[in-house]
Amino acid sequence: MPAQVIKISGARQHNLKNLHVEIPREKLVVITGLSGSGKSSLAFDTLYAEGQRRYVESLSAYARQFLDQMEKPDVDFIEGLSPAIAIEQRSAGANPRSTIATTTEIYDYLRVLFSAIGQPHDPTTGKPVHRQTPQQIVDQILGYEPSSRIIVLAPLVHNQIGEFRDIVEKLKREGFIRARIDGEIIELDRPEPIRLKKGQRHTIEAVVDRLVVREGVRIRLTDSIETALKWGDNKIVMLRAHPNGCETWEELRYSTNYGSADSGFTLGELTPKHFSFNSHLGACPACHGLGTQLVIDPELMISDETKTIAEGAITPWRRGTKRMQAYYRQLQGALVKHFQVDEDVPFADLPDEFKNALYFGTNGTPIEMNFSGNGEKKRPFEGLVPQMQRLYQQTHSEFTRNRIRAFMTREPCKTCGGARLKPEILAVTIKDRQGRELNIHKFSEQTTEAAARYIDNLELTPAQKKVVIDVVREIQSRLQFLVEVGLGYLTLDRESGTLSGGEAQRIRLATQIGSGLAGVLYVLDEPSIGLHQRDNARLLGTLRRLRDLGNSVIVVEHDEETIRAADHIVDLGPGAGPRGGEIVAQGKLENILDAKNSLTADYLSGRLRIPVPKHRTKPGFARNRLTKNEEGWLILKGATENNLKNIEVAFPLGCFTCVTGVSGSGKSTLVDDILRRALFRRFYNSKEKPGTYRALGG
Repeated sequence: MPAQVIKISGARQHNLKNLHVEIPREKLVVITGLSGSGKSSLAFDTLYAEGQRRYVESLSAYARQFLDQMEKPDVDFIEGLSPAIAIEQRSAGANPRSTIATTTEIYDYLRVLFSAIGQPHDPTTGKPVHRQTPQQIVDQILGYEPSSRIIVLAPLVHNQIGEFRDIVEKLKREGFIRARIDGEIIELDRPEPIRLKKGQRHTIEAVVDRLVVREGVRIRLTDSIETALKWGDNKIVMLRAHPNGCETWEELRYSTNYGSADSGFTLGELTPKHFSFNSHLGACPACHGLGTQLVIDPELMISDETKTIAEGAITPWRRGTKRMQAYYRQLQGALVKHFQVDEDVPFADLPDEFKNALYFGTNGTPIEMNFSGNGEKKRPFEGLVPQMQRLYQQTHSEFTRNRIRAFMTREPCKTCGGARLKPEILAVTIKDRQGRELNIHKFSEQTTEAAARYIDNLELTPAQKKVVIDVVREIQSRLQFLVEVGLGYLTLDRESGTLSGGEAQRIRLATQIGSGLAGVLYVLDEPSIGLHQRDNARLLGTLRRLRDLGNSVIVVEHDEETIRAADHIVDLGPGAGPRGGEIVAQGKLENILDAKNSLTADYLSGRLRIPVPKHRTKPGFARNRLTKNEEGWLILKGATENNLKNIEVAFPLGCFTCVTGVSGSGKSTLVDDILRRALFRRFYNSKEKPGTYRALGG
C-alpha cells in the first residue's frame, strides 16, 4: 500500500530546529509563517532538494553526468517522497526567441495546425492560392474541347541570364527530342548547334509530349504529366490549340505547389518548420527570426541636450584615439561653419536643419572640409546614423562593435514588421466561423483569453476536423489553463524575459497541468504574488486540479485566501531567523485558528489586524485639474505604451503613492516601462528607452 504521508524526521537545514513533521500526500498543503521563519528551507531546501537528489541518483551514471546534482539536505530521513518539481518565483531567461507561446508549447501545436489546414495567399495580391494533384491536372486537361491539340512542357529555366549548354546537353542525353527556347520549339538533334547569347535572359522548357484530347488518352497523358512535374520542379506549362484549325496556342500553367498564375508566385509543401522563426525555412531573412534589429538611435548620441557642442554634447565624437578625435573635430568644425551655428549654444537650441544633417547627412550636398595635411575639399557629409550603421555591419572588430552598440536600440524589423517570419508564410491563414482570417503572427498577438475564444470558434470542414482535432484540443486546453491561472491578459507573443516572477511561475504552472503528470511532488513559491484578488479563485482552482491529477502540491504562501483553501497547513515560527525554524501549528484550518503561539492564527482569527493609518501625508495643495507647470506634482501625459490609452496621470511628490488595478491593466507599463525609464534617462543618462508618452513635467 502506498504511503499516505511524507514523513520528515530531524530536518536541520538552515534555521530549521530538528523538525519532525508529517505532510499528507496528494493534498494541497500550505507552508506559511513569518518571512525568514524557515518556509523555503523546509519546502525547497529540504523536501524538493531530497526528492530531486533521489531521482537523479536513480538514473544511470551516464545520464547523471549531464545533470546538476543537489547536495543532500541536513535531515535524518524522509519517507514517502515522490519525484519533485519546483516552480519557483523567478523570471524567465532573457532569450528573445522565447515567448509565452513557445514556453507552453502552444506555438508548436499552432505550427502543426497552420501547416495542416492553413490557406496560403499570394503575398503580393492577397488572393488565395491553390494547388492540384497530378490526377486533378489530368482531369482538367481531359475536360478540354475534344480534338484540342496540346503540348506538355516542363519548365527548366525561366528568364535567366546564361548560355545553359549543360541543360541542353542533358536534355539530349535523357532522350528529349524537342525543347521550347525563348518561345520557339527547336529540334534538339538539328545539325547546327544550339547557341544562346551569354549576356541575355532565356527561358527553356522541355517538350515532354504532344497529343490530341480524345478517348483512351488518359494513361499516356498521366505519364506525361508526371514526367513534366518531375523535370519542372512540380510545375507544368501547357500549350493548347482549339480544334477549329487555328494555329494560335493558348499557354496555361499548372503546379502541384501552391501558386498564382497571375504573379508567378509559388509555394512548396508546407511543414511545421515553415512556421518556425527558429528555422531558415520560415524565419525572416533580415532579422533571422528575432523580429527586431539593432539600429542607431540619434537620441543616444547626445549625452545632455543642455550641453553645447564645445562642451562635448556629441558623444560619439568624444571617443576613440587622439588621431580619430582630431578628425572628428575637423568634421564638427566643417558642419558648424557650413550651417553657421554657434558652438557655445546648448544643443537643444540648435536649428533642426543642423541636427538632421548631423544625424542623417547632407543628402548629397557637398560641404567644405579642411583636413590637416590635405587642404580643403568639398564633399557630402554621410551623417552619424548611416556612418555608424555601416561601420557596425562591416567591421570585424568586437571592440568597435561594442563601442557602436552603446548608441543602438532594438526596433521592430523593417522587413517583417516584427512578425519574425517570411512574407509567404505570413500569407497563410486560418479562419473562424465569423470569417476572421488570421496568420500565425496575428493569432499570437492576441491575448490568451481572445485566442481561446478564437480557437473554440475555429471553422473546420469534416475532413480537416479528422486531421487536426487532437491538435486543436491541445491548444484549447493550454490556453484555458493560462486563463485559469489569471494570465488571460497576456499576449502569446510576449517575450518570456519581460514577464514578472509571478507571471513566469504561473506560466510554468499551466505548462505542468498541460503535461498531465501524476504522482509528482510539486513545490510552489507564492504563486499568488502580483495577482489581483479577482483572479485568486481561478488560481486556487488550478492548484486543486493539479492535486486531483494525483499529485502532492506544497505551496509556500502568505495569501489569506490560499491559506484558508488548503487541505493542510504547516505554520512555522514563532519568529524569523534564529527565532524561527519551529512548527507552531499544523493541521486543518480549524486547528490553526485556535493556536496560541501563532501570529498567522492571530491574524486569520481576527485577534490581530493591520491598523489603517490615522494620518496620511497630503499633497502640497488641492488640485482641481492638471496644468503644465504645477509644482508638487509629477505629471505624465499621453502615455500610450502597450495597452495604455493616451492616459494622463499626476503623482504627488513627497507622498507614498500606490498604483493598483487588476492583473494586466497596465500598472507595470506605466510605472516601470515609462515613468522609471524616463526619469533614469533624464537624470542618469540611461540607455533604456522609455515607453511612448507625450510629456513629463513636475
